[in-house]
Amino acid sequence: MRAATRLAMLGLGALLSMAALGETQQTEEYRVKAAFLYHFTQLVEWPAEVLGDEKKAITLCTIGKDPFGGALEVTMQGKLIGTRPLAIRHLKQPDEAPGCQAVFIPGDRKEVVQTLAALKDSPVLTVGEGEDFAKQGGMIGFSMDNDNKVRFVINMDAAARARLKISSRLLALARSVIGSHP
Repeated sequence: MRAATRLAMLGLGALLSMAALGETQQTEEYRVKAAFLYHFTQLVEWPAEVLGDEKKAITLCTIGKDPFGGALEVTMQGKLIGTRPLAIRHLKQPDEAPGCQAVFIPGDRKEVVQTLAALKDSPVLTVGEGEDFAKQGGMIGFSMDNDNKVRFVINMDAAARARLKISSRLLALARSVIGSHP
């Protein structure tokens, strides 16, 4: 009985270690994505009437369950985009997004489609996850490559419909670009 108990405990310990490793990898993934989001806001130009006063914050919102676990706040704390501070808001529903300049949309296909439909052609930078996010009409879609590195795809047509200009520097960093671009 003791040998069986020890074996079970060792097995449980191994499973917990694997779960902790998975959590650590996911935490690191979202730290990297938070840093990318900061740089995206630096390399996107919104229509002047959207941003208003030069001291007004650029607001980055998440919709639904926030996968960042505080990494977004830590990354953005004290950062400026030009003269503008960054603000973070966590929203439950897409219809709460007015006032956001950028929105991170985690979640399944249904939630993504709903959110993109609610924001259709609004001057809001939409960022999400998965290979298909940009193909579904989002502007920037994160994906993981074979080496577990975060990459992204840009949908220029979606950005153009929203009247957002994406810097050529950001385009050069993308894994791929969908749609027409100079």
